[in-house]
Amino acid sequence: MFEIVVLSGKGGTGKTSLTAAFAQLAQPAVICDLDVDAPDLHMLLKPEILRTESFQSGHEAVIRPEDCTNCGTCGEMCRFDAVIPGDDAPAIDPLHCEGCKVCVTFCPANAIDWQLRTCGEWYHSETRFGRMVHAQLYPAQENSGRLVALLREQAKELARQRQIPLILSDGPPGIGCPVISSLSGASFAVIVTEPTPSGRHDLARIVELCAHFKVPVGVIVNKHDLSPARTAEIVADCKAKGLFLLGQVPFSPEVTEAMVAGRTIIEHNQGPLAQQVKEIWSNLSTHIKNAQAA
Repeated sequence: MFEIVVLSGKGGTGKTSLTAAFAQLAQPAVICDLDVDAPDLHMLLKPEILRTESFQSGHEAVIRPEDCTNCGTCGEMCRFDAVIPGDDAPAIDPLHCEGCKVCVTFCPANAIDWQLRTCGEWYHSETRFGRMVHAQLYPAQENSGRLVALLREQAKELARQRQIPLILSDGPPGIGCPVISSLSGASFAVIVTEPTPSGRHDLARIVELCAHFKVPVGVIVNKHDLSPARTAEIVADCKAKGLFLLGQVPFSPEVTEAMVAGRTIIEHNQGPLAQQVKEIWSNLSTHIKNAQAA
């Protein structure tokens, strides 16, 4: 089973648009959206949800009003101002509760429950390009890395059940916890970058992260024609570090037009841009075949 994760140093580099196009070209593949904090692959693939599950992680305190004596101990002990006073009994503000459990421990009436926190939902869905696993973390919730790990396990199980040899994942941007969770143990990382100072800097950071986890890297330079000089610098960096340069994509309004229409680049227009994306996928496919044969 080969697992590709598409990454970028920040949002807006074209990562999701390219992942959607790859999903169309990769069939059969299990598609996975690992950007659980701000998922948007579903806007292009329009999945039909087949199964919905709650994602629970961490705990939160919940006061039982019928048992509370309104003594005020919980409010005095809470350092995060999560206890909201009330006439009959206080309540816990879940957006302020940090799960420290001090109120549960020191409540003299034992009137505070320690419940699992529901942080979001995850889904099994069907798309026009195959099965998809994705999720939505609720606002202000944590443990995105754990949800990413859960989605990857679900994608692998689905791939095993259906005997699908490839998992294609749209990863989160940056280099934080969800990126680490999506990258560790992956077969190959595709990094989408831009010819800007920040793009080059972010590329170097992700490459360093991939090297730590011993994940081979392929690079795509998006909007390469906006700064040929910066593109040349990125190409030189790839050669110096032994990275696979999978290809370059020019700036084109067609990408935005395809997004607005809810279609992939290839579905939207079979012109030169679509052909360049196909060539990039061909280069990536060749690498996959060589890796599997090794």
